[in-house]
Amino acid sequence: MTRAYVLAVDQGTSSTKGLLLDATGNVVAQATTPLAQTHPGPGLVEQDPLALLDSVRAVVMQCMKDHDPHAVAGLALSTQRESALLWDAATGRPLAPLVSWQDQRGGERAARLERAGLGAKIRHRTGLPLDPMFSALKMAALLDAHDPSRARSRSGALRLGTVDAYLLHALTGETVTEIGNASRTQLLNLAQGDWDDELLEAFDIPAAALGRVVASDGPFGKLRGLAPLIDGTPVLAVLGDSHAALFAHAGWRPGTVKVTYGTGSSAMTLAGAPEPAGAACSTIAWQSTGHTAYAQEANIRSTGRTLTWLGELFGIPAQEIIDLATDADAGDVTLVPAFGGLGAPWWDAHAVPVLSGFDLGTGRPQLARAALDSVALQVGDVLAALPPALQVVADGGLSRSDTLMQLQADVADVRVARASHHDLSAAGAAHLAGLRLGLWTTRILEERADQGLQIFTPDWDPTRRKSIVARWHRCLTSARDLGSLEELSTS
Repeated sequence: MTRAYVLAVDQGTSSTKGLLLDATGNVVAQATTPLAQTHPGPGLVEQDPLALLDSVRAVVMQCMKDHDPHAVAGLALSTQRESALLWDAATGRPLAPLVSWQDQRGGERAARLERAGLGAKIRHRTGLPLDPMFSALKMAALLDAHDPSRARSRSGALRLGTVDAYLLHALTGETVTEIGNASRTQLLNLAQGDWDDELLEAFDIPAAALGRVVASDGPFGKLRGLAPLIDGTPVLAVLGDSHAALFAHAGWRPGTVKVTYGTGSSAMTLAGAPEPAGAACSTIAWQSTGHTAYAQEANIRSTGRTLTWLGELFGIPAQEIIDLATDADAGDVTLVPAFGGLGAPWWDAHAVPVLSGFDLGTGRPQLARAALDSVALQVGDVLAALPPALQVVADGGLSRSDTLMQLQADVADVRVARASHHDLSAAGAAHLAGLRLGLWTTRILEERADQGLQIFTPDWDPTRRKSIVARWHRCLTSARDLGSLEELSTS
């Protein structure tokens, strides 16, 4: 084989992307396939597992149409994380729609576990607050609907997993879960790096339904039936999408905080120990060559989704919302996009969306700008919950907006460095695979991460920053107070 290619697939919430990298790390082919969501009821968000799998097959086919599949050294995967699936172990057929990480159906069970006094134990062992965002509550809801006695899942006839586990089972036949994705389920003991028997019992999830936990560089098994790749091509690396983006930024360097601006947003920085700190979560970023990299992370439920929602409301593409916002001033208009509650640093599942400060003169430009402002303000709050950043490195679709990047620097009073490539999750998974193959070194990856960065520096004076953030926090308080009132009225 004269050229060693790494094929990387990033399976995300709104699309699946593919990158084909050559032995020097250059992208020689790429592809994207969009994915839809459905909202069958209040707080419910689902996707079609078969459409998801088909999207993976489609981007592989597109990336390889002009390249020799015999030259592919292996596949790398990055995946959306907390979403949960249930499938038949023998046939691989899904038994229900994918339950999205945005879905809130686990709220009632979470409240029962909290009342039982388990919240602190769960947070200590998993690094995560007891919140419907994470997989265990979704998995329990899937079993309640399709295996209420737990008989089939206890026998191993049913499989539960995150997206990486589902894809690996479908593409290799192996029943495994990558450790970083497993750390987002609330079923993994961070200190031990394996499923926790007491947590499995608390969430009523049989261990037999879950795959064994493996490192980010495997072993994962070999591909079968993923045309046009050759059967037996190995899966070399698997990472959660936010973890992969951090890896692509060479985020192991001190003082680096990665922010991915996607459907939701993730702010993440490496940490020395598996201990949650304040409002931030503790998680496993990756495990490779026997070393476990822990991270602190803060998750926001709705950033890019806020703009697509507003676009759907107006009947225009989300890009037009961004364009409207670029030259607009929101004035006093403030939007708190608490769709399905608030994530970090508040972790308030009962908060409701709030729009304030509007009047009869408010139009699309002001609303568009308020939506864009809400992205930077939410990220500013989570950055305040993490260790101080020397530099924020930005990626994801929304990072293409110069207006948003400058706004982020101004709101958070921090230097923001935008990557030259905005969609880094596939690249990060490929980089880990290439390290395993010996195609490049960490120093080469650091040099690659620093190429073409665009820097945005703060421009606001402290008085302006303080005033705008204070108004935002007043509206956040209203969103949380109104949510509490609604919860009391229905309880």
